[in-house]
Amino acid sequence: MPTASEKRAAFRRLHTSGCFVIPNPWDRGTARYLQNLGFKALATTSAGFAWSHGVADGGVSRDVMLAHIAELSGAVDVPVNADFEGGYAHAPADVAESVRLCVATGVSGLSIEDYTGDMAKPLYDFDMAVARIRAAREAIDKAGGDVLLTGRSEGFIRNRADMGETIRRLKAYADAGADCLYAPGIRTREEIATVVKAVAPRPVNFLMGFPSDLTVRDLTELGVRRISVGGALARSAWGGFMRMAQEIAGPGSFKGFAEAAAAADIGKGLK
Repeated sequence: MPTASEKRAAFRRLHTSGCFVIPNPWDRGTARYLQNLGFKALATTSAGFAWSHGVADGGVSRDVMLAHIAELSGAVDVPVNADFEGGYAHAPADVAESVRLCVATGVSGLSIEDYTGDMAKPLYDFDMAVARIRAAREAIDKAGGDVLLTGRSEGFIRNRADMGETIRRLKAYADAGADCLYAPGIRTREEIATVVKAVAPRPVNFLMGFPSDLTVRDLTELGVRRISVGGALARSAWGGFMRMAQEIAGPGSFKGFAEAAAAADIGKGLK
């Protein structure tokens, strides 16, 4: 098993050139399966993990999430990036403390978003949002500086789809110390190219959580460095589970089990 420092160094190298997919497992089994498929890095999904605990996205406490991040980071040989939501705090100093605790899990990277948790006013005021990223950067630097920080601007998935404001925030997050920039919710080639160009040479993470004709090759050509899928793999698993459960509860049929994965295939994928 590589050390935390070795995995962090490998994670940083992945961000220097090319494009890689960083899929999102939600437990040890899915993490190990994805690693064994050859993915070079993984990322947690706050939504997928929350659903596995029977709560909505955002309903998991900081301590439970920290334990989950530590578990996944220790379960695989590849780097793990933490979907650390808003840092489980509002004030910059409190974000810094949360980030300090997250770094101690052995994780290779983490993201901090600018969503307030209140859809009536979903984004932190600009200066506060920047201060929160700066606080996260300072906490990482005090811990050694090798954990990669991603700054997320949430406007496009929080009913505030303003490209100008999104770019303003991403640029400010880069200036405040974010190593990678992320605007979940952008979809079109034009939107992707605009964000990539605006924050260059910083790498961009793109969220592919929806059906699309865009391929890894297409996104590479657009300049995307990192492709995550958020909760989409978890939603895919839930889709199969829900369809089969409803089939049993409704017509009382078990025919859908024909589409289930073979136990032997699952076992092979976990070795």
